[in-house]
Amino acid sequence: MADMTDNNPSDPLAQPAAFKRRGLLFVLSSPSGAGKSTISRKLLAHDPGLTMSVSATTRPMRPGEVDGKDYHFVDLERFRAMVSDNEFLEWAHVFDHRYGTPRAPVEGMLEAGHDVLFDIDWQGAQQLHQLAGGDVVRVFILPPSMIELEARLRGRGTDSNEVIERRMARAHSEIAHWDGYDYVLVNDDAESCFEKVRTILQAERLKRHRQTGLIGFIRKLDREEI
Repeated sequence: MADMTDNNPSDPLAQPAAFKRRGLLFVLSSPSGAGKSTISRKLLAHDPGLTMSVSATTRPMRPGEVDGKDYHFVDLERFRAMVSDNEFLEWAHVFDHRYGTPRAPVEGMLEAGHDVLFDIDWQGAQQLHQLAGGDVVRVFILPPSMIELEARLRGRGTDSNEVIERRMARAHSEIAHWDGYDYVLVNDDAESCFEKVRTILQAERLKRHRQTGLIGFIRKLDREEI
C-alpha cells in the first residue's frame, strides 16, 4: 500500500500526502509594542512549514541586521523603480520610510504549497487582500490597554519620548482598522496569544478550498472496490 502520511507525521493535524494544497499568506498586524514580532518569531521557530516574507525598505540598516535576511535594503530611487515596475504585492509609507513586499518570491512559494508569514500594517494587509483574496488570512493583535502599550514601548528603552508619542498616535489609527481583519486577538498573555495564532494557522491550512488534491483523492476513493 502506498504511504499516505504527510511529510510531518508528528503533526496531529497533518493531512495525507495525497492532499496537496495551495499555500496561504498569513498576515500578522498590530500596533508597535503589541507583540506581533515576538509571536512571528515563535511561529517561525515552531513551524518549519512557514517562511517569513522579506520586505524591501528604504530605512537604514540597524546594527545586527543582515541584508536579504531581515530586509532587502534599497535606496529611494530603486524603491520607486520597483513600484513603477509592479514588483511589489503591497507597499506603504511608514515613519518617513517605505516598505514593500517583493512579488516574485512570494508567488513562487504560494504556488509550491508553502505558507508565507507577513509582519505588515493594515495598509499592506488591505493591498494584499485586494490582490490575493482567498489566499490571505489576516490576524490583528490588540494590546490589553493603551496604558499597557505605552508601558511596553517605554520599557524597551530604545525610543525617545517623541518617537513613543508618534507610535502611540499611530497605534490609535491602526486599531481603527481592526474590522479589516479575519481574526482579532487581545495579547494580554504572550503564550496564550501565540497558541491562539498557531491554532488559527493550523485551521486555515485545513480549509477545503486550499486542498487542491481533494477532488482527485475523492475520485480515487470512489473507484476503489468494497
